[in-house]
Formats: sequence, C-alpha cells, structure tokens
Amino acid sequence: MSRTPLTGKTLRMARLSRPRDDRYLFVPLDHSMADGPITDEADFNQLVSDISLGGADAIVVHKGRSRTIEPELLGGCALIVHLSASTDHAVDSDAKVLVSDVEEALRLGADAVSVHVNVGSDTEAIQLAALGAVASACDQWGVPLLAMIYLRGPRVIHPNSPQQLSHMVSIAADMGADLVKTVLAAPIERMTEVTAASPLPVVVAGGDGHDMSLFDFATAAMAVGCHGLAVGRRVFTDDTPRRVVHQLATIVHGEEFTPETALRAHLAGTL
Repeated sequence: MSRTPLTGKTLRMARLSRPRDDRYLFVPLDHSMADGPITDEADFNQLVSDISLGGADAIVVHKGRSRTIEPELLGGCALIVHLSASTDHAVDSDAKVLVSDVEEALRLGADAVSVHVNVGSDTEAIQLAALGAVASACDQWGVPLLAMIYLRGPRVIHPNSPQQLSHMVSIAADMGADLVKTVLAAPIERMTEVTAASPLPVVVAGGDGHDMSLFDFATAAMAVGCHGLAVGRRVFTDDTPRRVVHQLATIVHGEEFTPETALRAHLAGTL
C-alpha cells in the first residue's frame, strides 16, 4: 500500500489533531494584543494547563507570550504562533501587519503559524501580500499555515453570507494556506455550501453573536461540515475552562475522545 511521504509539514499537521482524525479544536489566546490582558500573568500558565488537559489540539499565541509558557504544561497540545497583529486603539483596527515570521516561530517551537486577513478592509492588498509571503516561507520550512480570513471593512455588508464565505475560503486555498478559519454562515445550514466548496479544512470561529449556547453552536458547526472550532473568549472567560474545553473536544472528536486515551494511543504508535 502506498503511503504519503513524510515531510516536515505533514508531521506538523498531524500534531494539530491529537487523535489524528483531521478534526481540530484550537483555543486562540492572542486577544491580549488587540484587547488587553485576558488573565493575570500568574494565572496564564494555569489557563494553558487547563486548556491542554481539557483536550484542545492547539493554542494560538503571539511570539512573546509563547516564551512565558512552561513547556510541560502543553502536554500533547500543539503551539500555533500568530504572526499578525493590530490593536483596538488604531485609526483602522481592521488593518493587520506582520510582527513575526516563520523562522522566529520555529525557533520558539511552533508547530504551525497563523496569519489574519480582513478582506474588504482599506489595507486588504497589504494583508494579502503578507499572507502570500508567509505561505511561501511555510512551504520552504515545512510549517502548516492557518489563514484567519474574515469579511471586515467599510464596504462589507453581509459578512456571513455563504457566497462571500465561499470566496474567503477560496482565497485561503489560492494563497497557499493549509487550514482556514472564518465565521459561520447565516443561516447556519448554508455553511454546507462553504465547506463543500473548500479544498481546505474549515475551522469556524468562536460562536460570539449567535443566539445559542456554545455547545449547541459547536454541534451545529460540526454538523454542517466544519473540520473544527477555534474558541478563545468563551473558553478563557469561563470559570471552568478545562470543563468547557473537554466538552468542546468531545463534540469535535467524538464521545470516546479523552486527552489521556489520545496520548496513550500516540505513544503506542496506534494513532
């Protein structure tokens, strides 16, 4: 039986899904750049530990924050270093600039990198160029690229329309990303059009703004063909983040999934 040759990118892609089922639960913790601290510094490593023990596949942080994480707390949880940034204090908060690169992320131990693009913003061209440059570097170094692509800007009217979201995931694929994160379509059932059109695994963002519980949102997202979830704020603002992450992990990977069984199978070579 022929097998896909192992490369740096295929090995790192496998680390992004703990049960190796091509399903993903990412917990972004990069909000501190745009919004300010998400927790006290003394509690940050505990938060990382809870996220890992709960069963998240990866966390997303900026480069400097990755240096503060005690390595053993990650366990089987992968590290995605976010390369682009902005703050809410900017004249144009939709503008994103690169603040790191693939080589630096690798020196920090990253399993993957992510880049944010706001299509429809006044700086769309600059952001697309940045995504393209990072995609080329990712191919050179064998690093998976998560493209976070949204419709945001002064001329955007329907940021959740299935037609527009299908365009967003196509942009990610055309630019050379390996995974794409975007929002859920409205109405939700029409997200099937987006996932069916996408050559990349679609990871859906957050769930903020939807008139349903987080777990109903997660279940609905997986039911319409999404390959996973990226939930940050609704994890780190909860009093029991480990419990929330575990419930999300079982929705993404199935009721039989636990971090412990995934780790045992990985060590035994059965994943």
